[in-house]
Amino acid sequence: MQLDLKQPDFQAAIPILKKIEAVGYEAYFVGGSVRDALLGLPIHDVDIASSAYPEEIKRIFKRTVDTGIEHGTVMVLDHGTGYEVTTFRTESRYQDFRRPDHVTFVRSLAEDLKRRDFTINALAVRHDGTIIDLFDGLTDLKKRQLRAVGDPHERFHEDALRMMRAVRFESQLGFHIEPATKEAITANAPLLKHISVERIAAEFNRLLIGIDRRFGIQDFVTTGLFAYVPALAGQRTALWHFSELPDTPFSGIASGWSALLFMLKLDPEPTLKTWKQSNDLIDLVSQTVTLLAKISTPTPWDLYTAGSRAVAVAGEVAALLEPNFDRQALAAAYARLPIHAKKELALTGRDLITAGVRPGPEMGKLLHQVESQVVAGVLPNDPQKLLPAAIEMSRERQ
Repeated sequence: MQLDLKQPDFQAAIPILKKIEAVGYEAYFVGGSVRDALLGLPIHDVDIASSAYPEEIKRIFKRTVDTGIEHGTVMVLDHGTGYEVTTFRTESRYQDFRRPDHVTFVRSLAEDLKRRDFTINALAVRHDGTIIDLFDGLTDLKKRQLRAVGDPHERFHEDALRMMRAVRFESQLGFHIEPATKEAITANAPLLKHISVERIAAEFNRLLIGIDRRFGIQDFVTTGLFAYVPALAGQRTALWHFSELPDTPFSGIASGWSALLFMLKLDPEPTLKTWKQSNDLIDLVSQTVTLLAKISTPTPWDLYTAGSRAVAVAGEVAALLEPNFDRQALAAAYARLPIHAKKELALTGRDLITAGVRPGPEMGKLLHQVESQVVAGVLPNDPQKLLPAAIEMSRERQ
């Protein structure tokens, strides 16, 4: 079988393969780009595997960078683009269930492919599009199934994160996990505790926003993986309810996490900190979940303090939770607010100081009172009206 290498990323990299082959070595496209191209999906980066050792690759090409040379990876720079070329390798025992104690470079493509996680990721393609399929990965692609290469127990002992990758691929690609591989995940789920939160989070984030998260989440639960990740142990029933939401994909990670934490009744800030998520995501999800709790009758102040991003995310999640929810009405209510940020308030601390108000905590409280009344529509956002009103409020507070 041939793969049509028409996608620009392949076309640009074909000369790299040819140059390696021209001096007597083998070189192939491998990994996710091959899988995605066969599925008709867009590709982003191409990975190249070769029988040439790192030092040999560096002799073939003038411009290279040692991006992971201890694992056999050299980046070849060509016309402003970097291509990672990794030497065929075998791996020793994995003492920590995360990475091999050491790798051994080999000349055999078969030896390299048999260490990979799933058959759909163990395909290699020559520069002319010829597909090398040693583990029946093409059949699994047609069946839309995930099957470990060789013994699944061995694959998951080598890198326990592969179990999270399995449920992530279910969600991302709409595949199912074949029985023997699923049984091995169930048996080896406790190994996930050896994996860093950051690596688990990277897979779980992609699981949340996949096209078929229902089955990804359900297998995340039924295999027992959920019991070995932060904050979700003991949430079997709630996670299952979450999986039964309509299959509409979330627009982004913030939407996925907001829906999940709202349904699980978990406090976003400590939960997402445990998951080592970014401060920006933590703030956005926290604001969104706070607004979701008031989504049926939000006040202007609720919308104002949430901000435009949280209003948009809350509208998306609310429409998923309640099909009759009018997210356009929510967006319109936010748009009608007199101001959308404190910097838009037509009154500043300097204005108050000029008018004789003493700076300090009381002035801050006064500005907040004015801000809240403008947002509520009690006062117009007009400097000619706000300054006299603020001075009167100041007198009343004395």
